[in-house]
Amino acid sequence: MSSFFQKLFSSQTSNLTDAALTLAALGTDMHSHLLPGLDDGAETIEQSVELVKALQKLGYHKLVMTPHIMGDFYRNTPDGIQASLQQLRQAVATAGITGMTLDCAAEYYLDEWFAEKLQATEPLLSFGGDNRYVLVETSYINEPFNFAETMFQLKASGYQPVLAHPERYTYLYGKFADLEAIRESGVLLQVNLNSLVGYYSAGAKKVAEKLIDAGLVDMVGTDAHHMKHAETIRTKVLSSEYVQKVLALPLLNNTL
Repeated sequence: MSSFFQKLFSSQTSNLTDAALTLAALGTDMHSHLLPGLDDGAETIEQSVELVKALQKLGYHKLVMTPHIMGDFYRNTPDGIQASLQQLRQAVATAGITGMTLDCAAEYYLDEWFAEKLQATEPLLSFGGDNRYVLVETSYINEPFNFAETMFQLKASGYQPVLAHPERYTYLYGKFADLEAIRESGVLLQVNLNSLVGYYSAGAKKVAEKLIDAGLVDMVGTDAHHMKHAETIRTKVLSSEYVQKVLALPLLNNTL
């Protein structure tokens, strides 16, 4: 091979490698637990700031932070979440971090407390340009008895439900047709990036890959709770086969 073609090939390979080193094409991470002291995520404002720095290095320029809202554990309120967001925005500015937009929503657990909020037509913390997306989760092991009804009520209230990390729900393992039916019903699916390297389990990795292969993934999120999550994305996910496959899908992250 001539020196000219060796240089050309080397340059192209370098460019591809550089492009694979960040998640800049996504723009927005729409699922994380960076707001301090609200749930099982960041405990202190210092931890939150370090996580913001880490996610910016991954290529993100906007973070929609989604603390848990659960009747039995984390009874967070919109006012409390917004107050924590303002605290973090100030700390990020003080730390001299620029070029990062910070926003918030919530990850709603589908329990009786959430059902009461829907019934009372309480405003929900949502995200997206038209402020319609609502992130929801279920038990990892027990199938919710009222899932379809709750999704219908959400849509009837003007929201677009997004099911967080469907690859992690063991009650859906071996039931891929149920996942297809959920998406066909109008519920968007969000996969965790760390699922692509088996961080949570081999089962979650398998389902995540199958969802990607079937083109059923609408958003991806870090679901970052601590630095280990961010580091695993940097050191393992970015070089994985399936991160390239998922980034090739028409994801909605960069529209948020």
